[in-house]
Amino acid sequence: MKLKEDLNPMLLLLFHLMVSIYTIITFLPSYLLSWERAKRVKARSVEGCPEGPYRAVSATKRLVTSLHPGVDTLDKVFEYAATRFPHRDCLGTREVISEEDEQQSNGKVFKKVVLGEYRWLSYQETLTAATQLGSGLASLGQRPKTNIAIFCETRAEWIIAAQACFMYNFPLVTLYSTLGGPAIVHGLNETQVTHIITSKELLETRLKAILIEVPRLQHIIVVENTPTTWPSYPRGIGIHNMTAVQKLGARPENARERKQPLPSDIAVIMYTSGSTGIPKGVMISHSNILAGITGMAQRIPNLCEEDTYIGYLPLAHVLELSAELVCVSHGCRIGYSSPQTLADQSTKIKRGSKGDTSVLQPTLMAAVPEIMDRIYKNVMNKVEEMNCVQRTLFILAYNYKLEQLAKGYSTPLCDRLVFRKVRSLLGGRTRVLLSGGAPLSAATQRFMNVCFCCPVGQGYGLTETCGAGTISELWDYSTGRVGGPLVCCEIKLKDWVEGGYRSTDKPHPRGEILIGGPNITMGYYKKEAKNQEDFFVDENGQRWFCTGDIGEFQEDGCLKIIDRKKDLVKLQAGEYVSLGKVEAMLKNCPLIDNICAYANSDEIYVIGFVVPNQKHLLALADQYGIRGSWEELCNSKAMEELVLKVITEAALTAQLERFEIPRKICLSPEPWTPETGLVTDAFKLKRKELKTRYQDDIERMYGGK
Repeated sequence: MKLKEDLNPMLLLLFHLMVSIYTIITFLPSYLLSWERAKRVKARSVEGCPEGPYRAVSATKRLVTSLHPGVDTLDKVFEYAATRFPHRDCLGTREVISEEDEQQSNGKVFKKVVLGEYRWLSYQETLTAATQLGSGLASLGQRPKTNIAIFCETRAEWIIAAQACFMYNFPLVTLYSTLGGPAIVHGLNETQVTHIITSKELLETRLKAILIEVPRLQHIIVVENTPTTWPSYPRGIGIHNMTAVQKLGARPENARERKQPLPSDIAVIMYTSGSTGIPKGVMISHSNILAGITGMAQRIPNLCEEDTYIGYLPLAHVLELSAELVCVSHGCRIGYSSPQTLADQSTKIKRGSKGDTSVLQPTLMAAVPEIMDRIYKNVMNKVEEMNCVQRTLFILAYNYKLEQLAKGYSTPLCDRLVFRKVRSLLGGRTRVLLSGGAPLSAATQRFMNVCFCCPVGQGYGLTETCGAGTISELWDYSTGRVGGPLVCCEIKLKDWVEGGYRSTDKPHPRGEILIGGPNITMGYYKKEAKNQEDFFVDENGQRWFCTGDIGEFQEDGCLKIIDRKKDLVKLQAGEYVSLGKVEAMLKNCPLIDNICAYANSDEIYVIGFVVPNQKHLLALADQYGIRGSWEELCNSKAMEELVLKVITEAALTAQLERFEIPRKICLSPEPWTPETGLVTDAFKLKRKELKTRYQDDIERMYGGK
């Protein structure tokens, strides 16, 4: 999507001439190379059949399972890195200099922080900390092949605890820090843990109230240096500081020979975010994760110990855990952050002080589409506020670079003169952005490619595949696709006749995506019926997972996700509506911060729940002379109709069919965050919870009352 140009033709000609001359002089050698790479075939059907299986061209004969010979478990991965890079920075955390409350214009009080520089643990220091913690946990009665839980925010101590568990063969049960009480109780009781690692805040705000419902729990390890006495907690539960447990493990009398895990042993039982109901525990072996991170690492060119990664997504999510293990395996340093402190403008950063990206200046970063969509909308709002000259220059450069990227070329002059300030929002040194967890809209992907002057690798994977499936090659600037299969797995398409998708479809084969390879996990914990439904082993002993997603393979071997079985609803008149497709198209509308499309098979039209963008909704209300508080505007029938009109225009522009366009909507004054329980930590919609929350509105919009 180009930005609108309303410019003097001579000015346009002069701009293109100047930029073209500079680009040809400075960047000519890369023109032919980038063009050739962009057009290269990424994957082939190894049997020549349209349904596949498809493999990466470099792995057609054999799938890759590990990074280094003999390094076949996760404890060996870290030991390998510590041997090669003992004194290099490994894990970094910013020092908190001060905290204060700041009152907003609406009366709300936000906590703001001023943070200092990053303080680093070297690879050797991290290995020592993990070894001592593992020994200390063993001294507290934790036994090999007995589950232990971690319920904690993303931070250095999370990875230290994980490495301790990998070393001592304690299967690590991971739980999202935003899960509700019943889901936490379910996970802890199902896995029968006696030890849990958590933070002081989560212990006080989430765990304390449910401890009585987890009768097997005996030991709680708190990652901070906190008080040694904990009044008003159930008797029989010991609460320890992580430092104290490490000191216990460092005592000579507690030294013991550890029994190393086998590649086939369970490394992690990762509970899903529960977007489709009660969270399921996915059993992941050491060899599964190793295969997954091997495939991912192969798609990141020149990955080495000079790279810096910023960790802020939930480590209980397979995308973040895999990304950090990829970095550890190559000696990169990882600086920790949070969505609230990521950038200078983030909600917890005091005005005038620096966010984490400005201080850390990462070269590698992972993000979920929700965060990228926010960056896109914020920057475009800033563009609207520019003066005429600035806006003209930005639009010229944006559209010119968009044209060049489509041809596989770069634009060094535009990058240096126009986009440097935008790029500095992420620290100014980012060379790879990896998007995963949900589909990334074409508009947002193009924006990130253009303004942040680095490729966006869009990936596709699931917890059940260790997050590994596909990642687009970094010189492939096409949109709407997720790249070819990684070298650790293969993908085939299964006909879904009911939905009208077949491998014989023209011009591209289509069907349900099945992923096979050494990265396919061991199945769901204590859910044999579900395992029989979603996993199978073929005649060659290859393990496969049925994703439920619908895809098509294109001529160059790249996969495109086009639908999802569970998101497909058949309307009363027989039309099939893909709710995910409708949402993806409409989220590009500036008036929409988030949207959930809903359809009932007994009805003839689609409806929607919308979180409006505050700035644009207030401007729309002002334009039509509608007054009221934020809540009153969102509950206003007149505003609903105005927003629906804008959404309908956006839907028609996006070429949605008439039956796909929401006919009625309701506006939500509250944003959907993981804390509300309406979206997962990766900001995927929880449709069941959203339906429950808006049940009265559903009945109203469908004429029930």
